[in-house]
Amino acid sequence: MTDSKETERPEITSIKSGDELRRWYWLKSDLIGYARILGVKTSGGKFEILGRISHYLDTGEKEQKIASKPESKRSKFDWHSEVLTAETQITDSYKNTQNVRRFFKEHVGVSFKFNIEFMAWMKSNIGRTLGDAVNEYQAMKTRMSDPDFKSKIEDHNQFNSYTRDFLADNPDTGMSDVRKYWALKTGLPSDSGRHEYERSDLDLK
Repeated sequence: MTDSKETERPEITSIKSGDELRRWYWLKSDLIGYARILGVKTSGGKFEILGRISHYLDTGEKEQKIASKPESKRSKFDWHSEVLTAETQITDSYKNTQNVRRFFKEHVGVSFKFNIEFMAWMKSNIGRTLGDAVNEYQAMKTRMSDPDFKSKIEDHNQFNSYTRDFLADNPDTGMSDVRKYWALKTGLPSDSGRHEYERSDLDLK
């Protein structure tokens, strides 16, 4: 039987180790407040701040030492004005421009729209060609037509993932139910540091 003290949400300022901090769900505002108390930088995203606080709690160091990467020259390819073909390589200067949109509408149809998954693919596939991108977009559309398809949600968007999975498993419920069980779920610790929907959440009180 789990000791109630082990599942009772602690005050963030009482936590003294990175592992314990990561077991609980925190708002960005919680982390910023604690970072200020500790004198740790508050800039950046939620998980950057979480990482800095965890590092400080475990080491006493306010700055994480990150090996510097050798500088590389950024491509000067202009995605606004260059002529685009299927052989055009995706560069580190890639942007979702009207020029790019026109290219894809010509090659996959006028219904083409940028979506989060496709934009992420473009950003992470430097060196591939626009022809490869056309093939990937068409493959994505095929996957999305599957009734069992689940859109990709970034790892840090835990609430969005929880909402999608909760409503899929409980189609007769709504957002008020999602928020109720999300609040109960995030009031408990998680050994993985993530809070994901489980059917047993409906038993939480």
